[in-house]
This record gives sequence, structure tokens and C-alpha cells, in this order.
Amino acid sequence: MTSNTDNRQDGPGPVLSRISASTSEEDVLCPTPPLPPGPDSQYERIGGQTGASFLQTLIHLLKGNIGTGLLGLPLAVRNAGLVLGPLSLFAMGIIAVHCMNLLVICSHHLSVKLNKPFLDYGDAVQYGMENVSWLRRHSIWGRRIVNVFLIITQLGFCCVYFVFLSDNIKQVVEASNGTTMNCHNNQTAVTVPSFDSRLYMLCFLPAVIILVFTRNLKYLAPLSLVANLAMCTSLVLIYFFCFTVRTNIPNRISLPKVGHAKDYPLFFGTAIFAFEGIGVVLPLENKMQKPQSFNMVLYLGMGIVTFLYISLGTIGYITFGEAIGGSITLNLPNCWMYQIVKLLYCFGIYITFALQFYVPAEILIPPVVSRVSERWTLPVDLLIRAVLVIFTCVLAILIPQLDLVISLVGSISSSFLALIFPPLLQILTYHNEGLSPWVIVKNTLISVIGFIGFITGTYISITEIIKRNGRHDNLDVTFFQVQ
Repeated sequence: MTSNTDNRQDGPGPVLSRISASTSEEDVLCPTPPLPPGPDSQYERIGGQTGASFLQTLIHLLKGNIGTGLLGLPLAVRNAGLVLGPLSLFAMGIIAVHCMNLLVICSHHLSVKLNKPFLDYGDAVQYGMENVSWLRRHSIWGRRIVNVFLIITQLGFCCVYFVFLSDNIKQVVEASNGTTMNCHNNQTAVTVPSFDSRLYMLCFLPAVIILVFTRNLKYLAPLSLVANLAMCTSLVLIYFFCFTVRTNIPNRISLPKVGHAKDYPLFFGTAIFAFEGIGVVLPLENKMQKPQSFNMVLYLGMGIVTFLYISLGTIGYITFGEAIGGSITLNLPNCWMYQIVKLLYCFGIYITFALQFYVPAEILIPPVVSRVSERWTLPVDLLIRAVLVIFTCVLAILIPQLDLVISLVGSISSSFLALIFPPLLQILTYHNEGLSPWVIVKNTLISVIGFIGFITGTYISITEIIKRNGRHDNLDVTFFQVQ
């Protein structure tokens, strides 16, 4: 679709104008060709008859919201309390879905107003700012800020993956001599100390660098499918263990109903880290055969996600109590079935690393390679990829505590993308169109809650990181065995 608006220079370049917060795994592995320009393509902008079905979109939405954050929710519930934790997850789920819906509504409104077939997250924020006269000159910073928080979020995910891989593989290796076939009455908790978890991260570094050298992620599509199946199988077995383990449930239910106030910001960071799937919303909606049905996909998909979060967080905390680790996989018994569960989930996370890495790589690399000759394009591209992976590995080595890394990433960046920006975007988008005072108050309140969570979560996470490192605590997870 061509218009005068399309011909203007409104961004740092063609690459950044199209690759932004809504670029996702689905953009790469499941591309759909755009419809030919025409007056009838205003709503079915990209999907058309070749777009994704209702079920395919639902599966992609679930995949975009379920990852390592889910496994850390039992510890988050411990930080908030057995009653306050699930209730807070439920409330956060409602707010997260509402913010996702706001982003879709604003994108629709602005795309029709500007006669554009599609707006991504960064575009929507930029054009929303243009609706306010005193922000119009600086509207390009809207897209840039979204890109910055997207880079922080995605590279933060990569740091979490390094810590997750090292903790779980370290546990499997150290417990290999004590592993048994009996998963119901496992009394073999004998472990052989091995390397520090930071050395495991260094061991993974070459393999991860080789993985991200795959510039076209379509080649990873088969492995991505296998990884998704592996993670799904692992999740089913984790639920199976929690429901069938012989533990003293009455004593578990007597766990604290409300946690300490100082620990609640850690809950917030972990929970918003888990709920931060807003980046996949716009590309999925625009690839549907019938995007009018996306609201049903959003409510159904996020309802399932919220149910999984509340159920695993609550059941995991009840099962393992105060001994719960940064990931529930670290509490599974030392029998072969659950050791395999850890390995399967690690394989899924390893493959997912490349998918999460894709977005910051495509934002940061093109502006650099455009400044070198064609002869040096590939070497420079690969060098930047290697440097970015090394950077995430170094950050993970500096902060090897899985629970605190998750909380810190969630507090710093996910709170902005998932809670703060969407309500403000609606205020900007409908600035001159009679937005009711109640909506302004409601949106301001959501953004304030997100900002308070950002401040307190970041402060508490950093404080805890300094405190733990000050004690020179290696934080090797104590194996919790159910007798």
C-alpha cells in the first residue's frame, strides 16, 4: 500500500522500521506473504487466505508465553505467599491480557488512520506520540525506546537461559552416580561435587555461538518443533510428579498465606517475566486468516496460560515448600525419568536461545554491516553475533542466581513492554478523540503499578544479588528429596 505517509523518512532506517518489538519466532519460522495492496485489505492486512488458522495462532500464542518463567513461578508464589501469590498471578493475568488488547486496538486505529496495512509495536508507539503536538518532534524516540527495552528483554532471556542450562546440567552430572529407577521413593541423594556453575556456562558458550551463527532460522524449524515437543513432555511429567508425589499435604497447606513485604517485588519481577509475551501479539494477529477472531484467541490462550501459571506455581510450592528452587526442575528427584525431563527441557531452552537472540541481532547488526564493504559483511555479522552471546554469558557469570536474574529482567524491561507502554499508548492514540476520564485514570493506574514494580523489583533484585555475592555463596541448589 503506497501513500504519502509511507514515503517519508520516519525512522533510523528501513531495517529498524520493520524489525521491532513485535518481531518474533513466528515471523521467522512461519512467514506469510502480504496481501496485494487494495481497498479491501484494510482489516485482513497480512494473513488473508494463506494466513494462520485459529488453532495455529493459539499454539503460537501459547509458545510465546510459556518458557523458563513458568518454571520459576513456584518460587514466586513462595515470595508472595500461598494465598496472595495465586491471587496476584490471577490479577496480573487479567491486566496483562487487557494491555495486550489495548496494543491491538491502538494498532488497528492507527493503521486505518495512516492507511498502513500493518503497524508493529515500535510503529504504534511512534505514531501514537505524533498525535500529541508537543511530542511529535520526538516521536521517533518512541520506536527507539521500544527497541531498547526489547533488546534488554531478549538478551535478558538469553542470560536466564545460560543460568538455567548450567544449573540443570550441573545437577544432572553431579547426581548421575546416585540416579535410580525408583521415582516414588528416591533415597539416593548422594552427589559428587563438580565444577562451579559458571564453568558450565563457559562450556556451553561455544555451542551457543555456533547455534546463533544460523542466520536463517528457517533451518532451525525442525529442531524448534522437536524442542517444543520436548518442553511440553517435560511440563506434563512435572505436573505428574507434583500430583503423585507422596508428601504431607496438610503440613504444606499450612505454609505462609502471605509472604514478607520485602520479597513481594521479587514475586512481581518473576511474574511479569513470565507474562511478558506481548511481543508476539501483533504479528500473530496480523497473520490470521480471520484477524477478527483474534480476541477469542487472545482470551482463550491467555486464560490457559494464566491457569498454568497459577496451578504450577501453587502446586509446586505446596509440593516442595520452602525448599523450592529458582526452577522447579531443580527440585525433581534423582531418578532417570526426571533427569531426562531436565535434559529435555534444557534441549528446548538451547534451541529457543537462537529464537530469542534473533530479535536483538536483527536490530543491532544491520546498521553496522551496512557500513562495511560486501566482502566483510558476513565476517562482521558473525563477529557481532559472537560478541553478543559472549556478553550475555558474561552477565550470566556475574549473576549466576537463576531466581534473581529472572526477577531482575522482568522488573527492568518486561514491566515496561507489558504494563507501562500499552496504557500510555491508548492515551496518546485517542488523545484528541474524546477519551473518557475513567479510561485515563485506569490506564494511568496500570502504568503507575508497572512503574512501582519496576523500581521496587529492580532495587530488591540488585540488593539481593549484591548480598548473595558478598557472602561468596555459590548457590548450588540443595537437592530436595521426597521420602
